[in-house]
Amino acid sequence: MSNRIAPKLLAEFIGTFALIFIGAGAGAVVGDGVGLPGLIAIAFAHGLTVMAFAFAYGSVSGGHFNPSVTVGVLAAGAMGTGEAIGYIVSQLVGGVAGALFLSAVLGGTATGLGTPALAHNLALGATSLTITPVAGFMIEAVLAFFLVTVVLGTAVAGRAGSLAPLAIGMTLTLNIIMGGALTGAAFNPARALGPMVATGNFSDAWLYVTAPIVGAIVAAILHTVLARLAHEGMVEPRRTAQTPAE
Repeated sequence: MSNRIAPKLLAEFIGTFALIFIGAGAGAVVGDGVGLPGLIAIAFAHGLTVMAFAFAYGSVSGGHFNPSVTVGVLAAGAMGTGEAIGYIVSQLVGGVAGALFLSAVLGGTATGLGTPALAHNLALGATSLTITPVAGFMIEAVLAFFLVTVVLGTAVAGRAGSLAPLAIGMTLTLNIIMGGALTGAAFNPARALGPMVATGNFSDAWLYVTAPIVGAIVAAILHTVLARLAHEGMVEPRRTAQTPAE
Protein backbone atom coordinates (compact mmCIF):
# COMPACT_ATOMS: atom_id res chain seq x y z
CA MET A 1 0.00 0.00 0.00
CA SER A 2 1.50 3.34 -1.02
CA ASN A 3 1.87 6.21 1.41
CA ARG A 4 -0.47 8.21 -0.83
CA ILE A 5 -3.47 5.85 -0.65
CA ALA A 6 -3.07 4.76 2.99
CA PRO A 7 -4.44 7.97 4.59
CA LYS A 8 -7.43 7.90 2.23
CA LEU A 9 -8.33 4.32 3.12
CA LEU A 10 -7.90 5.01 6.83
CA ALA A 11 -10.12 8.09 6.57
CA GLU A 12 -12.82 6.06 4.78
CA PHE A 13 -12.59 3.32 7.40
CA ILE A 14 -12.93 5.74 10.32
CA GLY A 15 -15.73 7.75 8.73
CA THR A 16 -17.76 4.64 7.89
CA PHE A 17 -17.09 3.17 11.34
CA ALA A 18 -18.44 6.38 12.90
CA LEU A 19 -21.50 6.38 10.63
CA ILE A 20 -22.44 2.86 11.72
CA PHE A 21 -21.63 3.34 15.38
CA ILE A 22 -23.52 6.62 15.69
CA GLY A 23 -26.16 6.33 12.95
CA ALA A 24 -27.07 2.67 13.30
CA GLY A 25 -26.46 3.03 17.04
CA ALA A 26 -29.10 5.75 17.23
CA GLY A 27 -31.50 3.43 15.40
CA ALA A 28 -30.76 0.66 17.89
CA VAL A 29 -31.16 2.90 20.94
CA VAL A 30 -34.28 4.76 19.76
CA GLY A 31 -35.90 1.55 18.49
CA ASP A 32 -38.93 0.99 16.29
CA GLY A 33 -42.37 2.55 16.48
CA VAL A 34 -41.29 5.82 18.08
CA GLY A 35 -42.91 8.05 15.48
CA LEU A 36 -41.60 11.12 13.73
CA PRO A 37 -39.54 12.54 16.66
CA GLY A 38 -37.54 9.31 16.91
CA LEU A 39 -37.11 9.14 13.15
CA ILE A 40 -35.85 12.72 13.07
CA ALA A 41 -33.33 11.90 15.82
CA ILE A 42 -32.05 8.95 13.79
CA ALA A 43 -31.91 11.05 10.63
CA PHE A 44 -29.86 13.77 12.27
CA ALA A 45 -27.56 11.20 13.88
CA HIS A 46 -26.65 9.98 10.39
CA GLY A 47 -26.59 13.39 8.71
CA LEU A 48 -24.53 15.16 11.36
CA THR A 49 -22.04 12.29 11.51
CA VAL A 50 -21.45 12.37 7.77
CA MET A 51 -21.25 16.16 7.79
CA ALA A 52 -18.74 16.24 10.66
CA PHE A 53 -16.45 13.58 9.22
CA ALA A 54 -16.73 15.01 5.70
CA PHE A 55 -15.46 18.30 7.14
CA ALA A 56 -12.72 16.37 8.95
CA TYR A 57 -11.62 14.06 6.13
CA GLY A 58 -12.96 15.69 2.97
CA SER A 59 -9.53 17.02 2.10
CA VAL A 60 -8.00 13.58 2.68
CA SER A 61 -10.32 11.13 0.91
CA GLY A 62 -13.30 13.18 -0.25
CA GLY A 63 -15.41 11.81 2.61
CA HIS A 64 -17.41 9.15 0.77
CA PHE A 65 -18.15 6.69 3.63
CA ASN A 66 -20.50 4.86 1.26
CA PRO A 67 -19.68 2.39 -1.54
CA SER A 68 -22.48 3.78 -3.70
CA VAL A 69 -20.95 7.26 -3.50
CA THR A 70 -17.60 5.80 -4.52
CA VAL A 71 -19.21 3.98 -7.45
CA GLY A 72 -20.90 7.23 -8.48
CA VAL A 73 -17.64 9.18 -8.34
CA LEU A 74 -15.92 6.40 -10.30
CA ALA A 75 -18.68 6.33 -12.93
CA ALA A 76 -18.39 10.11 -13.28
CA GLY A 77 -14.70 9.68 -14.09
CA ALA A 78 -13.47 11.49 -10.97
CA MET A 79 -11.35 8.63 -9.58
CA GLY A 80 -9.52 5.51 -10.73
CA THR A 81 -10.78 1.93 -10.53
CA GLY A 82 -8.02 0.70 -8.22
CA GLU A 83 -8.54 3.53 -5.78
CA ALA A 84 -12.31 2.98 -5.86
CA ILE A 85 -11.88 -0.70 -5.00
CA GLY A 86 -9.67 0.24 -2.04
CA TYR A 87 -12.28 2.74 -0.85
CA ILE A 88 -15.09 0.18 -1.04
CA VAL A 89 -13.12 -2.46 0.86
CA SER A 90 -12.24 0.06 3.59
CA GLN A 91 -15.87 1.18 3.84
CA LEU A 92 -17.21 -2.36 4.11
CA VAL A 93 -14.62 -3.31 6.73
CA GLY A 94 -15.37 -0.09 8.63
CA GLY A 95 -19.08 -0.85 8.52
CA VAL A 96 -18.65 -4.35 9.92
CA ALA A 97 -16.19 -3.14 12.57
CA GLY A 98 -18.59 -0.37 13.63
CA ALA A 99 -21.48 -2.83 13.94
CA LEU A 100 -19.41 -5.34 15.93
CA PHE A 101 -18.24 -2.61 18.27
CA LEU A 102 -21.83 -1.43 18.64
CA SER A 103 -22.87 -4.99 19.47
CA ALA A 104 -20.17 -5.16 22.13
CA VAL A 105 -21.22 -1.97 23.92
CA LEU A 106 -24.94 -2.78 23.70
CA GLY A 107 -24.43 -6.27 25.08
CA GLY A 108 -25.42 -8.22 21.99
CA THR A 109 -27.67 -7.99 18.97
CA ALA A 110 -31.10 -7.94 20.64
CA THR A 111 -31.67 -4.33 19.51
CA GLY A 112 -31.10 -5.29 15.86
CA LEU A 113 -28.18 -2.83 15.71
CA GLY A 114 -30.08 -0.59 13.33
CA THR A 115 -30.34 -3.22 10.59
CA PRO A 116 -32.51 -1.76 7.80
CA ALA A 117 -35.74 -3.60 6.97
CA LEU A 118 -38.73 -3.15 4.69
CA ALA A 119 -41.84 -1.90 6.45
CA HIS A 120 -44.61 -4.40 7.22
CA ASN A 121 -48.07 -3.18 8.22
CA LEU A 122 -46.81 0.34 8.80
CA ALA A 123 -49.67 2.44 10.20
CA LEU A 124 -50.45 5.43 7.98
CA GLY A 125 -53.55 7.16 9.26
CA ALA A 126 -56.49 4.81 8.87
CA THR A 127 -54.58 2.36 6.70
CA SER A 128 -51.41 0.28 6.81
CA LEU A 129 -48.57 -0.09 4.35
CA THR A 130 -46.24 -2.93 3.47
CA ILE A 131 -43.22 -2.17 1.29
CA THR A 132 -42.57 -4.86 -1.32
CA PRO A 133 -39.01 -5.65 -2.43
CA VAL A 134 -39.68 -3.91 -5.75
CA ALA A 135 -40.89 -0.75 -4.02
CA GLY A 136 -38.02 -0.98 -1.55
CA PHE A 137 -35.54 -1.26 -4.42
CA MET A 138 -36.93 1.86 -6.05
CA ILE A 139 -36.90 3.83 -2.78
CA GLU A 140 -33.30 2.90 -1.96
CA ALA A 141 -32.18 3.62 -5.54
CA VAL A 142 -33.85 7.04 -5.59
CA LEU A 143 -32.43 8.01 -2.19
CA ALA A 144 -28.94 7.02 -3.35
CA PHE A 145 -29.53 8.98 -6.56
CA PHE A 146 -30.30 12.12 -4.52
CA LEU A 147 -27.22 11.69 -2.33
CA VAL A 148 -24.79 11.01 -5.17
CA THR A 149 -26.25 13.86 -7.22
CA VAL A 150 -25.50 16.26 -4.36
CA VAL A 151 -22.01 14.81 -3.83
CA LEU A 152 -21.13 15.16 -7.51
CA GLY A 153 -22.68 18.61 -7.80
CA THR A 154 -21.00 20.02 -4.68
CA ALA A 155 -17.89 18.19 -3.49
CA VAL A 156 -16.73 16.80 -6.84
CA ALA A 157 -17.70 19.75 -9.05
CA GLY A 158 -16.58 22.20 -6.39
CA ARG A 159 -19.69 24.38 -6.65
CA ALA A 160 -20.37 24.56 -2.92
CA GLY A 161 -16.80 25.18 -1.81
CA SER A 162 -16.23 24.46 1.86
CA LEU A 163 -19.99 24.03 2.44
CA ALA A 164 -20.20 20.75 0.51
CA PRO A 165 -20.23 18.62 3.71
CA LEU A 166 -23.22 20.62 4.96
CA ALA A 167 -25.18 19.97 1.77
CA ILE A 168 -24.29 16.28 1.84
CA GLY A 169 -25.16 15.85 5.51
CA MET A 170 -28.50 17.59 5.07
CA THR A 171 -29.32 15.41 2.06
CA LEU A 172 -28.65 12.34 4.16
CA THR A 173 -30.91 13.71 6.90
CA LEU A 174 -33.79 14.54 4.56
CA ASN A 175 -33.52 11.15 2.85
CA ILE A 176 -33.87 9.32 6.15
CA ILE A 177 -36.79 11.47 7.31
CA MET A 178 -38.64 10.43 4.15
CA GLY A 179 -37.54 6.82 3.76
CA GLY A 180 -36.53 5.70 7.24
CA ALA A 181 -39.91 4.25 8.14
CA LEU A 182 -40.27 2.60 4.72
CA THR A 183 -36.95 0.81 4.15
CA GLY A 184 -34.68 1.91 6.97
CA ALA A 185 -33.17 4.33 4.44
CA ALA A 186 -29.69 2.85 4.32
CA PHE A 187 -28.92 3.71 0.64
CA ASN A 188 -25.40 2.62 1.56
CA PRO A 189 -24.18 -1.00 1.21
CA ALA A 190 -21.74 -0.56 4.10
CA ARG A 191 -24.46 0.88 6.34
CA ALA A 192 -26.69 -2.11 5.55
CA LEU A 193 -24.15 -4.93 5.51
CA GLY A 194 -22.35 -3.93 8.72
CA PRO A 195 -25.33 -4.60 11.03
CA MET A 196 -26.38 -7.56 8.86
CA VAL A 197 -23.03 -9.28 9.39
CA ALA A 198 -23.07 -8.53 13.12
CA THR A 199 -26.63 -9.83 13.60
CA GLY A 200 -26.59 -12.61 11.00
CA ASN A 201 -29.81 -11.18 9.52
CA PHE A 202 -29.38 -10.85 5.75
CA SER A 203 -33.03 -10.24 4.83
CA ASP A 204 -33.23 -8.43 1.48
CA ALA A 205 -29.46 -7.92 1.49
CA TRP A 206 -29.40 -8.05 -2.32
CA LEU A 207 -31.73 -5.05 -2.41
CA TYR A 208 -29.69 -2.94 0.01
CA VAL A 209 -26.49 -3.66 -1.93
CA THR A 210 -27.66 -3.31 -5.52
CA ALA A 211 -30.28 -0.54 -5.36
CA PRO A 212 -27.89 2.19 -4.13
CA ILE A 213 -25.35 1.20 -6.79
CA VAL A 214 -27.99 1.54 -9.52
CA GLY A 215 -29.07 4.94 -8.18
CA ALA A 216 -25.45 6.09 -8.01
CA ILE A 217 -24.70 5.09 -11.60
CA VAL A 218 -27.82 6.88 -12.87
CA ALA A 219 -26.76 9.99 -10.92
CA ALA A 220 -23.27 9.83 -12.44
CA ILE A 221 -24.64 9.48 -15.97
CA LEU A 222 -26.99 12.42 -15.51
CA HIS A 223 -24.22 14.51 -13.92
CA THR A 224 -21.92 13.80 -16.89
CA VAL A 225 -24.61 14.59 -19.47
CA LEU A 226 -25.56 17.86 -17.77
CA ALA A 227 -21.91 18.87 -17.49
CA ARG A 228 -21.37 18.27 -21.20
CA LEU A 229 -24.50 20.18 -22.15
CA ALA A 230 -23.48 23.10 -19.95
CA HIS A 231 -19.98 23.08 -21.50
CA GLU A 232 -21.37 23.02 -25.03
CA GLY A 233 -23.72 25.85 -24.16
CA MET A 234 -20.76 27.99 -23.08
CA VAL A 235 -18.54 27.11 -26.06
CA GLU A 236 -21.09 27.55 -28.86
CA PRO A 237 -21.59 31.33 -28.45
CA ARG A 238 -17.82 31.82 -28.55
CA ARG A 239 -17.57 29.88 -31.80
CA THR A 240 -20.39 31.91 -33.31
CA ALA A 241 -18.74 35.19 -32.29
CA GLN A 242 -15.45 34.14 -33.92
CA THR A 243 -17.07 33.28 -37.28
CA PRO A 244 -15.94 35.82 -39.92
CA ALA A 245 -18.72 37.87 -41.46
CA GLU A 246 -19.47 36.97 -45.08
